[in-house]
Amino acid sequence: MKKKIAVFATGWACEILSQFLEGLTDRLKSTETDVFLFTCYPTYTDKPERRQGQFNIFRLPDLKQFDGIVLFASTLSYTDDLTDFMQKCRELDIPVISQGMQQKGMYYIGSDNYSGSRTLCEHLINEHNVRSMVFFAGDTGSLDSYTRLKAVQDVLAERNLESVLEDVYYTNWENGVVDKYIRQKYDAGNEPPEAIICANDGLAMQACLTLSSIGYNVPDDIIVTGFDHINDSQMFYPSIASVDQGFYKMGEECGQLWLDLSSGVSRDNETTVPSEFIPGESCGCQECRESDNIRRIAGREAVNRRSMSNYFARKLNDIDETILSSVSYDEFRTGVKKLYLDNHVFEGSSFHLILDSRFGPSIYDTNIPLTKKGYSRQMDVVFSMEDEVIYKRETFNSREMIPGYWPEKNNHLYVFVPLHSGHDTYGYLVFRDCMESVSNHFLETYQSRLIMALEKLRHTLSLNVLNEKLLTLMRKDPLTSVNNRMAYEDKIKQLQSEINMNPDFLFGIVTFDVNDLKNINDKLGHDAGDIYLIRCCRFICNTFKHSPVYRIGGDEFVAILTGDDYERKDALIKQMRDHMRSTADMDHSSPEYISIASGLSVFDRGKDRSVSDIVKRADKAMYDNKAEMKGSGN
Repeated sequence: MKKKIAVFATGWACEILSQFLEGLTDRLKSTETDVFLFTCYPTYTDKPERRQGQFNIFRLPDLKQFDGIVLFASTLSYTDDLTDFMQKCRELDIPVISQGMQQKGMYYIGSDNYSGSRTLCEHLINEHNVRSMVFFAGDTGSLDSYTRLKAVQDVLAERNLESVLEDVYYTNWENGVVDKYIRQKYDAGNEPPEAIICANDGLAMQACLTLSSIGYNVPDDIIVTGFDHINDSQMFYPSIASVDQGFYKMGEECGQLWLDLSSGVSRDNETTVPSEFIPGESCGCQECRESDNIRRIAGREAVNRRSMSNYFARKLNDIDETILSSVSYDEFRTGVKKLYLDNHVFEGSSFHLILDSRFGPSIYDTNIPLTKKGYSRQMDVVFSMEDEVIYKRETFNSREMIPGYWPEKNNHLYVFVPLHSGHDTYGYLVFRDCMESVSNHFLETYQSRLIMALEKLRHTLSLNVLNEKLLTLMRKDPLTSVNNRMAYEDKIKQLQSEINMNPDFLFGIVTFDVNDLKNINDKLGHDAGDIYLIRCCRFICNTFKHSPVYRIGGDEFVAILTGDDYERKDALIKQMRDHMRSTADMDHSSPEYISIASGLSVFDRGKDRSVSDIVKRADKAMYDNKAEMKGSGN
């Protein structure tokens, strides 16, 4: 039976994550194993609500359904946000492997960051005679960052050069913090150190860019080093002197560890992969690697990347246009499904857009809250395709995670990305076999644009619902709850357009005037008068059940007759008047007393040019009926 391994990681360090995944999946090729990656894009500057929304994807899977769990802890420095999740992992009876950070009750796979960082520091001292340094660290809770700093401090202490390290500054892995520090420190004329050591390559490349912008040349004026040896830093000019942690090798070792543990083979709790310092142009070592050749290859591929980037931008624009032009949730679903059916080049042959079952209803009913932790059991399938086969049901159980998932086939990598607004759950995306997309921030861009479009859709549709409710309130008579004069005037305009365009249109108008309202108000009070009006209005509505009724004045009503009511108009008028004769002798205070004058007129194509012509005839007929009722004592 096919096995399943769940990997949990944030996606910002996408290149090292993809290297690790390649090593893991390559090692598992000879087995029947699918890898499920649950990834998201929180930052340290996010509000807690947004981080909760991002990490919510970790709550989607039932961990007990998996045969192994891998935490890519090099990207999981958000311990406060993940306390409950980590505890759940510790309670599992399956192998749980933590990469990059030792966790109680878990197996550990890591890189020997310490030895690589020592070699880097020794290289700067021995080969470049560096005597002043600044260290840009990651965050205070990162073991990786701490280990790299500790190695530098130990080398300097062993040589009695502690003063060489002038400053340690924590960046929280944010490039903007590096830029701000350098500008504030050295724009004022302060001399920079001889070397800046950065806890990763991204920080190092930012340091080079900022130093260049304020007039310093790397490496002639100052040396900059990084960590991770990612592709971008190898193509960068100057190429970054860095430490290769061996993430591909860590992935392979992780796969082997899981296979051994699953087979009952005893293994040490800790497995360490050696790291290697790689000199580069940024430390002044020009000839140690083929940076120029890497740049030539990248330049040659740039045309294709630019074309794909343009196509990708168009696809995102198409998604925006499709979603934002929708006037209802159902139209949104229909439009998005058609969009993906017509073109899913970027999404691939297996792609799933799943929304929480509360997403749509909550647009129309503010009493329905969005899910905040986890996902509803029942999910809406907006679009789902597995191996080009469309999943036809509109809902499915979130415990299944992937609609139409069938494990009896080739090994695959499935990637899950959350959709949310703050801590409100929208749903999630599933991509398959998209290693390149994992490594180039494609998924983060796709996620953020789709979330933005969904937020705008919710806002627009919610406003439309609110406007419709307000318009309904504006068009309703507050006492009787039938349509008011504003609605009546709109209806008259609609009828006029209809008779202008359709010579065969048939309709009638009945006008009503409630008798004895003034007497009841004067003798019994206005509350009794209101009750009487409501009773008379209900009587009109019950008589003309299929026709809209309007209150156009204090005691005046109108009914527009079409369809069955139009066909039975004379009988209904007679029925109404017969009933009133039976109550004519009742006291006006009786709860059954009703007296209403009425007048009927129908549209006559031969002589009527406007609706007002018909209304005038109906009014005349109503006043004639009123005089008749008064004369007869009814």
